[in-house]
Amino acid sequence: MPELNLSEQDAYLLAQIQTDLSSATTLLSELPSGVTVFGSARTAPDDAAYQCAWRLGAWLGRAGLPVLTGGGPGIMEAVNRGAREADGISVGLNIELPYEQTPNPHLTHQLHFHHFSTRKLMLTRYSRGFVIFPGGFGTTDELLELLVAFHADRGARHPMVLVDGAFWSGLLTWFTEQLVSRQLIDLHNTDFIEVVDDEKAALGVLLGAEAAAHLMGRHPE
Repeated sequence: MPELNLSEQDAYLLAQIQTDLSSATTLLSELPSGVTVFGSARTAPDDAAYQCAWRLGAWLGRAGLPVLTGGGPGIMEAVNRGAREADGISVGLNIELPYEQTPNPHLTHQLHFHHFSTRKLMLTRYSRGFVIFPGGFGTTDELLELLVAFHADRGARHPMVLVDGAFWSGLLTWFTEQLVSRQLIDLHNTDFIEVVDDEKAALGVLLGAEAAAHLMGRHPE
C-alpha cells in the first residue's frame, strides 16, 4: 500500500471504521441479545477455566442465547465450542493480530474487524450479560471499560460475572481498599459485580436462579 498523507490516512481510517460498524450492525441486530464472554487467548484445553467456559457455552446454547467472543483461541474457543456443540449461536468478532488471534473453528457467525475500538463496541452493544474469565491485559482492559461504561450510565448495566474468585479477589480488594476508601469511586459502582467459581453459578446470575434451574432440569447432565 503506498504511503498516504495525513488527510488520506484519516479518510482511510474512517472508511475502515464505517465498514466495521456497518457489517457488525447488520449481523448482530438480526440476532437475539446474547452473552459476551471475555478471557485469555492462552488458556489451554486441559485448563479448568477452559472446561468451565466450554460447559457455560453449552448451557447458553441450550438456553437459546447467542454467545459472543473475540473469536480467537483459549477461553473464546471454549465458549464458542460449547455453544456450537449445543446447536446454539456462536459468534466470533475477530481482529488481525501479529500473534494469538487465529479464528477458532467453532463459529456459526464470524466478523473481521480492523480496529479494537469498533470491535469492543460491538462486543458490548448487543449483549444482555457479560462473563469475564481470567485473562491478561486485553481481558482486564475489557473489564475496566465495562465498569467505566456502567459507572457513566447505571441504566446501561447488565449482569456481570467474574469467574474464579481466587483470580479476581486481589483486584476487587484493591477497588475497595484503595478506590472506595479514598472516595475515588462509590461502592455502588462495584456492588453489582457477581463472583462465581463454576458455570452453573454463572448461569444463575445471567438467567436468574429460577430460569437456570428450569433449564438444567430440562437438560440434566
